Amino acid sequence: MRRLALEVNGEALDVQVEPRTHLADFLREQCHLIGTHLGCEHGVCGACTVLIDGAPARSCITYAVACEGSSVRTVEGFPDDPLMTRLREAFHREHALQCGYCTPGMLIAAYDIVRRRPAADEAEIRLELAGNLCRCTGYVGIVSAIKRVIAEASAGAGSAPKPMAPPALPKGPLPRFTPVASTVPRPAAAAAATADNLDAPAPGWMRVSDSFTVGRPPAEVWSMLGDVARMAGCMPGAVLDGHDGSQLRGHLNVRMGPIRSSFSGTAVLERDDQRLSGRLTGGGGDSRSGSRADGTVVYRLMPQGGGSSTLVSVTMDFRLQGALAQFGRSGIVRDLIGRTVAEFAQNIGRLAAGQTAPASAGREIDAGRLVVASLWARLKAWWSAL
Repeated sequence: MRRLALEVNGEALDVQVEPRTHLADFLREQCHLIGTHLGCEHGVCGACTVLIDGAPARSCITYAVACEGSSVRTVEGFPDDPLMTRLREAFHREHALQCGYCTPGMLIAAYDIVRRRPAADEAEIRLELAGNLCRCTGYVGIVSAIKRVIAEASAGAGSAPKPMAPPALPKGPLPRFTPVASTVPRPAAAAAATADNLDAPAPGWMRVSDSFTVGRPPAEVWSMLGDVARMAGCMPGAVLDGHDGSQLRGHLNVRMGPIRSSFSGTAVLERDDQRLSGRLTGGGGDSRSGSRADGTVVYRLMPQGGGSSTLVSVTMDFRLQGALAQFGRSGIVRDLIGRTVAEFAQNIGRLAAGQTAPASAGREIDAGRLVVASLWARLKAWWSAL
């Protein structure tokens, strides 16, 4: 057993839990909050969605002990919340539920949508709801209920929720290749191409930072990083379709068990030879899942060991939209990116050692393997802390 201190629906708790207990079971069995429903127990259906520190998360794939010090809010935790009251009334008026099993997760998702995107149209609402499944209603009533609340909030002076994550989603189907200049926003954190002087991520963006050491002098490593084709070969799942040195076009292949996705897009590479720092800004979409990813990678090289080796500091700000956004909020995508960066670093080390075939060249990202490895590392860390 492990001691766990957190807040649930505004009440401070100090309890003992098994490290393997996921949050949904903790809420239902120890807190007796059975409004949180369990469906697939794989983080896919969204029935178990709750708010953790204000952001939606899948409680069935979140360990309770991972919520140490956090604030958790379930569907029972909105007794006097004006926005949730309006959503419940709208769900009733628009016949947005039948069996009701998905409704708690749908209400949490709807609450998040209206708070973050108070001007969302129907296409945006449907895209945001892609991570919550309903087998009864056909979604028409659910979408109408959210539209009703947004319209009523817009009509009432001063009653509209404050936006939490601009800008608006792109309209229409995701293109296979999109112009970087017009569709990829640049977060404030990426204003300067350095990895040691970054502001906080822009609202709605997440950040992963890492560093690794390459056993070659900074000038040699800088030259290696300037070879776009070789670096693309070091990135797991990446396929470079074309480039002119600064404008890049390609796709990223990801596999999760039997499910395969391919994100196609474009990016811009900027390099500062004086500071030995660079920035890669890009974005792309997967037509199968309707998901989109935008990101900015900032890196800087620093000499180590008297200049015989190089420390590469990397910071990545990213934003997910569509079905994958739910997984990003739960931390799975953050762990996946962290593991991918680590494998990228290993492949650069192989090149620096004179090996010409990186371990992951021409291979898709095995998201399932990386996530399992990440979860296992967490389990070992939690077990060691007991």
